[in-house]
Amino acid sequence: MLKFYFNGSPNPTKVALYLEESGLPFEPVKIDTRKGEQFTAEFLEINPNAKVPAIDDGGTIVFDSNAILLYLAEKTGKFLPAASVRGETLSWLMFIATGVGPYSGQAVHFKHFAPKDQNHDYAHNRYQYETDRHYKVLDGHLKGRSYMVGDSYSIVDMALWGWARMLPFKLGDDAFARYPNVKRLVDEISARPAAARAIALKDKFTFKAEMDDEARANMFKHMATKVA
Repeated sequence: MLKFYFNGSPNPTKVALYLEESGLPFEPVKIDTRKGEQFTAEFLEINPNAKVPAIDDGGTIVFDSNAILLYLAEKTGKFLPAASVRGETLSWLMFIATGVGPYSGQAVHFKHFAPKDQNHDYAHNRYQYETDRHYKVLDGHLKGRSYMVGDSYSIVDMALWGWARMLPFKLGDDAFARYPNVKRLVDEISARPAAARAIALKDKFTFKAEMDDEARANMFKHMATKVA
């Protein structure tokens, strides 16, 4: 059975959504990143980059959430846009993988987790600006169309949903009002039973909730190692 290494953060949740939508049988394997479980020798054999999500599909290892979505969609033939729009599919998947995800993650870090006793105004503004810019691109693309690629719900929408459903945490309580087309798609996906199951998957396990010194040491190793 496919093993799914995960926690409740945005990237694993989008893969959980695909697994729930497709009906693929899977064994969830929790990786508590606040406890440092991503650095165990066993998990580094799965993902040398020490990140979730990852899957082990009968010996085939895939990591990075968008790579997993594409792999599973090609394997099952489900939620994969038509071959005629493959270029568009890859373009938007990579836009989310290399732009939306990384900038969103940095926006969250400098908004919520960077040490308060240091001046991070430049970094905070840069990542807020770039995250806002990416969502303006997405909102413009979705204007007048139901889904990101083609005429049906696909892995590209799932990839976006994983991050976009957390918009207020990244950009403030009024964020959804600024991107109405993104909000419409997020609301539609979030109303699906599979989305509810994907979000609830983490609740079947116990994860460390406190962002204490141990968690910060495991999540933000740069704080203990100066390289610049």
